[in-house]
Amino acid sequence: MSENNSFDVLVVGGGAAGLSAALMLGRARRRVAVVDGGAPRNAPASHMHGFLSRDGLPPSQLLEIGRDELRGYGVEVLEDHVTRLDHGFTARLAGGRELTARRVLIATGVHDDLPDVPGLRESWGTDAVTCPYCHGYEVRDQPLGVLGTQPESVEHALLVRQWSPDVVYFSHTEPVSEEDRERLDARGIRVVDGLVTAVRREDGHLTGVELGARFVPRTALFIRTRTVPHDELLRGLGYEEGDVDPSGKTGVPGVWAAGNVVDARATVIIAAAQGAAAAGALNHDLVTEDVRRAVDALGGFSPAAERAAAGAR
Repeated sequence: MSENNSFDVLVVGGGAAGLSAALMLGRARRRVAVVDGGAPRNAPASHMHGFLSRDGLPPSQLLEIGRDELRGYGVEVLEDHVTRLDHGFTARLAGGRELTARRVLIATGVHDDLPDVPGLRESWGTDAVTCPYCHGYEVRDQPLGVLGTQPESVEHALLVRQWSPDVVYFSHTEPVSEEDRERLDARGIRVVDGLVTAVRREDGHLTGVELGARFVPRTALFIRTRTVPHDELLRGLGYEEGDVDPSGKTGVPGVWAAGNVVDARATVIIAAAQGAAAAGALNHDLVTEDVRRAVDALGGFSPAAERAAAGAR
């Protein structure tokens, strides 16, 4: 194998978590490769928010800026897919290249499993969204809807109420208990029962929700989605869900994970912070191995030990 295919760290996933980790590792003078499949969760969104100094920036621009910064530290960014990753950390890419690494950081993210409602996918990421902290301010004081899809959906509606006094909770597949109905009523959130049959769009924008022949005008719809982690590579190495510490270290030796793949609720700035934290812990682990290798290269008899032995004679 060519030396150019050998790295200290292989980062799989080029979103905020992966790029942030690679930046830290590149600055630590590690040889790093980032393999990015190019399908970020927030790709449909026109802007991201809540990221200090980058508020309102299109997500694609954040990634472009990050990649440019990485190249300044010699990090190799590959637009490809890892099709196989073995326990010795040899990765086969879809393009045919093989990479080896001493450590691996997985930052492959998640995707949102959307309800099968006509018109919803076309609205996703623009005016049908999940995170009110990310998108609520842009639709403040507008007529908003919350689609009941999970037991936590009522809590989601109560949260969305922070951004608008006009919120409708569509119970859809999550009927409302009497206790929850009382709480929703107390906050002025109207409950509309029945299955949502379609999300109506006109001129490229969401205009409301259909329940059979009934139509309720809305300008944005919030949904608590089921997130599906892209953790196939992690599981292939023996990772079990939740087996990761606050630094991103998993229970699999030499494997770290960061961002949405292990924390679906992490916003962009949180995912970036997780990537940086994982990189710091990962680099310390490599330093420990580097020291051990150096001692072993001396046959376990270091200059310090030799001076101590001489002094004892």
